[in-house]
Order: sequence, then structure tokens, then C-alpha cells
Amino acid sequence: MPTKSPTINPLRALNEEFLQTEKQIMLGGGLKAIERQHKKNRKTARERIDALIDTPDSFFELALWSAHNMYTEFGGAPAAGVVTGIAPVEGRLSMIIANDATVKAGAFFPMTCKKIIRAQTIAHAARLPLLYLVDSAGVFLPLQEDVFPDTDDFGRIFRNNAIISADGVTQIAAIMGYCVAGGGYLPVLCDTLLMTEGSGLYLAGPALVKAAIGQDVSDEDLGGATMHASISGTIDFKEPDDEACITRLRSLMAKNNAVDPIISFNTEQASPPTERKPADVYDIFSDQQGAQYDIRKLIQCIVDAPAKKSSFDEYRPNFGQTVVCGYATIDNHPCAIVANQKTVCRPAEGGVQIGGVIYHDSADKAARFIMDANQKKLPLVFIHDTTGFMVGRESEQHGIIRAGAKMVNAMSNTVTPKIVLITGGSYGAGNYAMCGRAFDPFLTLAWPSAKCTVMGAAQATNVLAMIEERSRKRKGEEIDEETHKQILDAISASYNEQQDIRYAAARGWIDRIIQPHNTRRELAAALAMTRDWDRSKPLRTGVLQT
Repeated sequence: MPTKSPTINPLRALNEEFLQTEKQIMLGGGLKAIERQHKKNRKTARERIDALIDTPDSFFELALWSAHNMYTEFGGAPAAGVVTGIAPVEGRLSMIIANDATVKAGAFFPMTCKKIIRAQTIAHAARLPLLYLVDSAGVFLPLQEDVFPDTDDFGRIFRNNAIISADGVTQIAAIMGYCVAGGGYLPVLCDTLLMTEGSGLYLAGPALVKAAIGQDVSDEDLGGATMHASISGTIDFKEPDDEACITRLRSLMAKNNAVDPIISFNTEQASPPTERKPADVYDIFSDQQGAQYDIRKLIQCIVDAPAKKSSFDEYRPNFGQTVVCGYATIDNHPCAIVANQKTVCRPAEGGVQIGGVIYHDSADKAARFIMDANQKKLPLVFIHDTTGFMVGRESEQHGIIRAGAKMVNAMSNTVTPKIVLITGGSYGAGNYAMCGRAFDPFLTLAWPSAKCTVMGAAQATNVLAMIEERSRKRKGEEIDEETHKQILDAISASYNEQQDIRYAAARGWIDRIIQPHNTRRELAAALAMTRDWDRSKPLRTGVLQT
């Protein structure tokens, strides 16, 4: 008899698919573009980062999927043409922002701006030094109207440079290629500026100067490293090449007394051990329709397990059971966890509560727990797998809107770091209450299985199809079974694409798509980044509906 092939876990298979795509994204503009960069005696953005950071495997990359499948009419912009991430440099945990000159000469697309602004926001909140590796041709002109003017566009980067500097957070820029037009303000607004020979820093290049004022001038006289080092006085260090520039940058970071070296930042493994193996998440989790799993078992794969008992101290375990709250340590980092429970729950007063739904009692519990976590100065970790708040007569009479508003209020005003992990669904107001992107999370991580939209695909597809069919009927069109199926299929395909987490990550709503079995070390790294968070602010919630 033929032997059956082993069943592949769907989440593992999806994870592998994502990893293959990530390898392609990391090639930037492709092998030929990388070769062109090398012919200029320059390293690529990723090569520069590898040389700069203490160990290459410590790089916690952010927004790799940015601009994925966007700007296709212009040939695409892998990773939005810029590499961002966090790693130790001479022991100092730093945010690194490196233009990728293999992608349209490092030009700024709309998502390039948003990605850099997001990196600046994260670094500012955690008081991480910012190291800019500059190699960019400036704004991508065909899309200038979406790059230039608004609060999440090009100019906001320079505003942030000034604000971050005023707040005492280190910023160092190293120009290792071109830095043209308005982009020239970024390095000059930093505390320290390095530049390599053969690079250019100017508001207008030779061709534009000739067109504007009729002046003939060479690259070097206009904005070369020697000119800026000896005549304009704009740069602080002139270096012969990339290697020397990176060596100098590391040397400067070693002498930076504004930030203390981090004791440990290990993205490879975390210890002490967990109650369950981190890879057990594949056996526990399910995103199949109607499937249940116990979130406590998943948490056991993440939190520390001291010898005598679990480190997870569950808060009010018998009340508001569809949201699980508790205090824990992850690789010895204390935190507070708020997670959606995915099993059917049976309250003591009777009845049944559906897993993944936030009820009035679970919202009440979560609100108080969030306030207590603030009182204890604990970072909050929100683990999403929710369809949203409960609806219906009984739920409204129990005050679901009041309880939900209380949870949103407490979460919105939280002054400790908020870290989000989306494992399954993150739908509608449930996304808001669990610290969705609109509520200033420090970091948002997601599994490949994650989905994020206003409602689930099945419900949304039926609603949208019904609206479309009614619209056509009003115009006199007959809707037969075949037409109904075509409408349903078209809407379903579109909606499924939009709820896929890659769609969200491309638009900057997710900071990092992670491998499920690495969840523990990812959260440990995220918590380590919050070491220098300003915890002096008191929690103020304003008026609460009680």
C-alpha cells in the first residue's frame, strides 16, 4: 500500500512561504543593482549594517514588508527602499536607518517616508540612539505629491530630527553616497555628521544648478566631502570609504556616554526555560473556522517557568474569561499580558461566552488590569485573536459600550510601553481595544496567520455582495445565480487580499512579521528595548464610564 505523506502544519507551511518571500525582498533592487553598487566601491545598505552592528544575527529588522506589491507601475520598491532596525553598536542598542541605493538610487517613495518616521518614533519613545546611513537620490519625483507636503511625509522626518535632538537622544549620520535636495537637511540636523570621499551633499546637483543659474560646477566643488570638511564646515569627519566610515561610527558610539551599554540583547534564544517548548505553538494554535484553543497554553510557550511554578500570575481567572490577563516575565523581563481567550467560556452565573469575543465583564476586567499594570510601571503585551465586542440585546443591556469605552480609555492613556502581537484575527473595535495601530503601540508584531480588517471575510463578503446586488437591481439588472456567484467571488478575493497581514505590513500597520516559534525571543527583545523608557509620567484616564 502507498504510504501517506506526512501532514504539514498549515501555520508552518505559511511561515515557510513568508520566509521565501522575505529572502527576495532582502535582495532590494536585485543582483545587478547590488553589483553596480559594488563597482562604485560602496557597500549595500545591508552590508553596511552588518559591518556596523556588534553581531549580524542581532539585527531586529522593522518593516521589511513595507511597500510589498505596491508601486508596481514603477517597478516596485522592495522594503520601501530603506532598511530599518535595532541592534547593539558597541553595546549601545541603536536604531539604524539605511537608504538602499539598489532600489531606485535610494529615492524616497511615500512608504519610505512613513517607514523612516515610524523608526524615528520608536527610537524616540525608547530613547535609542539613531544612526542614519545615508545614500539617497532624494524624492521619487513621479510621486512627489504623496511624498512632499503632509505630516507623515518627507518634511516630517526633518521635524523629527530637530525634536529628537532637543530631547537629548543621540543622532549620528554617515553620508556614504548621495544626499540630495531637501534630504540634505537630515544629516545636518543630526548631532554628528560623517561623510566619505566621492559622496555628494547639496541642495541642487550640477545639472540643476546649470539650469537654474547657468553656473558650471563640479560635484566636488558643489558638495564633495573635501569641500564640506574644509570650506563649508558642514561635516565633522571625512573618511576615505565605507569601511573607514563605519569604523569611525563604531568608535564614536563606544565613547557615547549618553546611553548605557545593554546587558543582554539576544535575538537567537531566551532563557530561563518555558513550561512548554516555544515550537509547541504550532500544535496549540488554530485559525480554522470554529476551532478553539486555550490561550493559556500558548502563553506557557512564551513566559518564563521558574523551577517551582509558572511565572504567569493570572488576574481574576474566573471572571471575564474571554480576556486572559496576568503578570509574567519573559527572559527575566517583567510585563503584563492581555490576551484573547479562544475557548468557549462558561461564566459562574450561567450561559456560554464565545471564545475570541470581548464581553462586558472581560472588558471591565481588562480595563482595571491595564490601570494596575501602569501603577506597577509594567510594559503591556497585547495578544490579539479577536472578532470584536459582543453584540445583541443582552450585551447592550449589560453595558458593552460602557465597558468597552472604559477598556479603550485605560489602554489609550497607558504611559508604559505597549507591545502588540497579532496571532489570528484582529477585527473591528476589538483591534482598537487591544491596542491597534491607532493607539500608539511601541511595536506591533504579527504571525503569518494574522488578519486585520473591520470584520471577518465571510461576514464582510456577504454584506458587500448584498449591497452590490441591491445597487444593480435598482438599475434594472437581473441577478441570476451565476451573476451572484461572480459578485461573491470578486468581493471575496478582494477582501481576502486586504485582510492578509502582508497587506497591512506593506502599508506600515505592522512593524514586523515574525516566525511563530520565535515569539518568545521576539517579545524578549522588544521588552529589552524599553529599558530606558520614561516611566516618570503618571497615568491619567480622564472621565471613565463606570
